[in-house]
This record gives sequence, structure tokens and C-alpha cells, in this order.
Amino acid sequence: MKHRSEIWFSSYQKKDVTLDIRVKEQLYTCESDYQRIDVFQSKSFGRFLSLDGEILFSEADAFIYNEMVTHVPMAVHPNVKKVLIIGGGDGGVATELTHYPEIEEIDVVESDSKVIDICREYFPETAQGFEDERVRLYCQDGLRFLRRKSRQYDLIINDTTTPTGHTEGLFTKEFYGSCFKALKDDGIMVYQHGSPFFDDDESDFQAMHRKVFRSFPISRVYQANIPTCPSGCWMFGFASKKYHPIRDFRPKEWEKRNLKTWYYTTNLHYGAFMLPKYVEDLLKQEEE
Repeated sequence: MKHRSEIWFSSYQKKDVTLDIRVKEQLYTCESDYQRIDVFQSKSFGRFLSLDGEILFSEADAFIYNEMVTHVPMAVHPNVKKVLIIGGGDGGVATELTHYPEIEEIDVVESDSKVIDICREYFPETAQGFEDERVRLYCQDGLRFLRRKSRQYDLIINDTTTPTGHTEGLFTKEFYGSCFKALKDDGIMVYQHGSPFFDDDESDFQAMHRKVFRSFPISRVYQANIPTCPSGCWMFGFASKKYHPIRDFRPKEWEKRNLKTWYYTTNLHYGAFMLPKYVEDLLKQEEE
């Protein structure tokens, strides 16, 4: 039982499911033009940021997400020079990418500039990548930005949270088609695929795979365990015009970089694409 003097934050994952975190204090709150933004301090997860009552990331587990959307494609594509991040207002993915010296340009397109400002103030370590001279920030709609691009990027990372609200357009057939057009002939796209653990999420999970599977010649799904994500088991999509995430994986080359990671390893890379049977079945239904 929770003591009355304690402060708890409830992240609503489903109608009947919440993740409750005891917080020490609320550090910030505001209503931007797009959403409510809150920053909390907790003992178990450190500082964490929530958007409209749902946790976006925490200091304790953000490294898992950032490493898995960055190192998986970077260990496959042999020559990434130009990267586009859709969303990414916290700076975590951009920061992870700056560890690769061969990357020449990192474009970050975040619709809500307030997220960038707040993360720079309250999560400076996560947002430090914004200060890299290779990073360029664009505060505008991601789909609108993409429509003007053709064969420019080696890697696109869709770092948008959920397919609802002002980011709904970033999970449509048009969006994935625009990503295909914006990628070079050997480009890779990585994106959040959500979790199909709860029954009422299955149809959205399948619909997303169906759109990408029909847009790219190579489409695979991989996973990571992220405690603050709904169900704790989070999926990612890997879509490519040319490279397969396992057949074209270059573990020895990646290990020579001697990058410091806390979650990603070349062994884990293989394992992340080995999915539970119920997930495989959901994906096969769309592919067949």
C-alpha cells in the first residue's frame, strides 16, 4: 500500500495496466503546442521525461533504446555518411551516432522545439550530441520534411514515439514510401515497432509491418528489453533496400571500433532478431 505522503507517477500502458514509479519531485511541467511535457526525479529510474502522461525515456534505461536503433544498422551498413533522425528531440540517438567519425551529417527533425529545449536543460548528457558540428536541427513536421528529399540518406531512424496525435503521419504508408524515396540505393531505415504483447496492440503491430514489408525489399523485426516501455518488451523494425541485418552483418569490423556500450553486443545483434513464436506468427500472417 502506498503511503499518503508519497508521490507516485502512473504511466498508463493500457486501460487496465499502469507502470507506477515513486518520484522524489516534479522538476518541470508545461503544455507545448503539441503535448504536455513533464520531468520527474525518481530513485529507481533517475530523471525521466513524460509526454501526455506516457514515459518517453528515463536516465536508467535510455541507453538500451539509443544503442539498439543506432548500432544495429551501423554494424550492417558499410559506409554511412548521412543520417536522418525523425523525432529525436531528446538527443539520445544523435549523441550515440556522434561516436562514428565517418558520419558527415546528422539531420534531426523534431516537430516540438520545446522537447529539445527541456532535454538540453534537464538531460544535458543525453542531449550533448546536439552540440556536435555535424548535427543540424530542424523544428518542423517530419513527413513534410521527407517529401522534399530523394536519395540523400544512408540511414533513416524514425525516433517517433506513438502512431497517434501530431506524430500519426509518421506511421503511414506515405511516410514509409517517403523514407524509401529519401534513402540512397543501399539505404537502411530503422523505426519503433511497438509491442504486440497486449491483445489490443496486435492489429497496429501487424499493420505497421504490412506497410513496411510492402515498401521495402528487406524487412525484419528485432527486439530489446526496456523496463519503462509498455510490457517491457519493445520491438524495432529494420527495413533496407539492399542489406540484410544478419547476412550482411559485419561483427568483426564493428568490434574493431572499440565503442563502449552497456547493452548492445555483436552476439546480442544475432539474438535480437530471434523472436518469440507468437510474434513470428503475427508477422508471417502479414507476409503471406
